[in-house]
Amino acid sequence: MVVENGISAQQLEEGSELLLDFEKIGKVAQTGASVLPVVVQDADSGEVLIVAYANELALQTTVSSGIATFWSTSRNELWVKGATSGDTLQIAEIRVNCEQNSLLYLVRPLGDGACHTRDAGGRVRRSCYYRRLVGGRLETVEQVHEAR
Repeated sequence: MVVENGISAQQLEEGSELLLDFEKIGKVAQTGASVLPVVVQDADSGEVLIVAYANELALQTTVSSGIATFWSTSRNELWVKGATSGDTLQIAEIRVNCEQNSLLYLVRPLGDGACHTRDAGGRVRRSCYYRRLVGGRLETVEQVHEAR
């Protein structure tokens, strides 16, 4: 599957080449969706799991359900994290930044991970931040899979 500009999902998600999407915010703006960024952090470990977007409906759904819910800017629909994968993120606390233009969801993962990708062993990754930049290339960081 080609994601964009001839780049496959495999290259983007598993490759060691740096292919940052500096156009993402512009693409989100072009959808016309009224959203703001949401940083999602493990309430216990402090690990950043994902960054997503929320509109008013996503925030209301998160508050009422206690489960992290976002607005999918690629599918233009409500996205209840874990609805299909089972990797739900239970809300421990919601914080608002000083300018009230981003949110921080402190969560407790109820499944095996938070990322939609899987490691070489086929396990869901705990965090979407599974690579680090070293010398202009990406290097996979070993993630610990704790029994839940």
